[in-house]
Amino acid sequence: MAETKAYFFYVLLCADRSFYGGFTNDLTARLAKHNAGKGAKYTKYRRPCRLIYHECFADKSSALKAEYAFKHQSRSKKEAYLRQHGVGEQYLRK
Repeated sequence: MAETKAYFFYVLLCADRSFYGGFTNDLTARLAKHNAGKGAKYTKYRRPCRLIYHECFADKSSALKAEYAFKHQSRSKKEAYLRQHGVGEQYLRK
């Protein structure tokens, strides 16, 4: 029986209060990489980063689509999306 792998779309709140959206199959390791300065060029100089949202998908393609859709939104639309998914106001204020 094949093991099912989970993929995640996630959102980080960076130290400068900006959002970073990404995807991974290991949230803990990916967050550690971001905070070590090795996760992404965008987060390297915006540390520390805090995981404020994640969503699980059964396949990589769906997680990548969610990441792409999030990254191509305005700040206000990103905030609306996060509010709709239960992220608290303390993470959304600039």
